[in-house]
Amino acid sequence: MTVRGFCTLIFAIAFSATGTIAQEGGRQGIAFVQAPEMSSGVCTGKDAATAFDCAKKQCVDGGGTDEDCLEQAYCFPARFSVDVFMRSSEGPHWHEYYCGWDTKELALAAAKVACDNIRRPYLIECTPVLIYDEEGRSEEAPMDN
Repeated sequence: MTVRGFCTLIFAIAFSATGTIAQEGGRQGIAFVQAPEMSSGVCTGKDAATAFDCAKKQCVDGGGTDEDCLEQAYCFPARFSVDVFMRSSEGPHWHEYYCGWDTKELALAAAKVACDNIRRPYLIECTPVLIYDEEGRSEEAPMDN
């Protein structure tokens, strides 16, 4: 490939990336923060910093400490997300978050993979509990997963 061909390729990639950003226009990302065994927070925002700041405030307001409220996941655009509750055979429980899915069904499929007892035999409980839409609104996950 010539230098000119390489530059053309780089330009084409950069141009298509700006088109993608423009298409995402008014969309928001979603952030998940968790203080295991204490509290959590979920917020949408125009960027990761805004969404994480909001989610961390929710976590602290819910009983977590500033030090314990840890950033867990962020997706842009938010699309659909699932909150999965997990409990270890050793006792502790926590939540894992899978975000950025195109549909609720895909988010639930991600939860099903995360809960596979062959991959994670140490889990005595694993279930999707909440589904979030692009605006951060939650609804209970169906129990048939």
